[in-house]
Amino acid sequence: MSRDLAREMYRAWRNQIRKNKTTESNESRERVDDPLKLNSVLDEIVAKRDWKQGIAEGALFTEWASLVGDELGEHSTPLSLVDGLLIIQTKSTAWAVQLNTMKTELLKTISASAPGALVEELTILGPNAPSWKKGLRTIKGARGPRDTYN
Repeated sequence: MSRDLAREMYRAWRNQIRKNKTTESNESRERVDDPLKLNSVLDEIVAKRDWKQGIAEGALFTEWASLVGDELGEHSTPLSLVDGLLIIQTKSTAWAVQLNTMKTELLKTISASAPGALVEELTILGPNAPSWKKGLRTIKGARGPRDTYN
């Protein structure tokens, strides 16, 4: 079932009026019936639902080129971030070697640029290699069409 963010925001606002709490965002309003600013409502929702880490991780993926630089961003793409392990795929093996040599510096840059994202380790992959296992006359367990060249 998908969530309706507008309904959740309205319910949170309505419940806030019913409880008649005075918060920092309410102090700037003249009356309780006056609407809240959208950024204060969104900040409250993010804080209540503990979405800060997810937003930081999403920013890591969407703003990758600006975080690591235009040149690295052009030749690499983050694939996944699970349990602190960020997997990055590069466009060539040369860029994979380059990123592996500067792995610690890249990890420091990522943790400084996206402070909410928990990146503890990097795995850098090269481009996907073509499979030599194709055709009608392939043998299971053999290396492929080049297996006769020893």
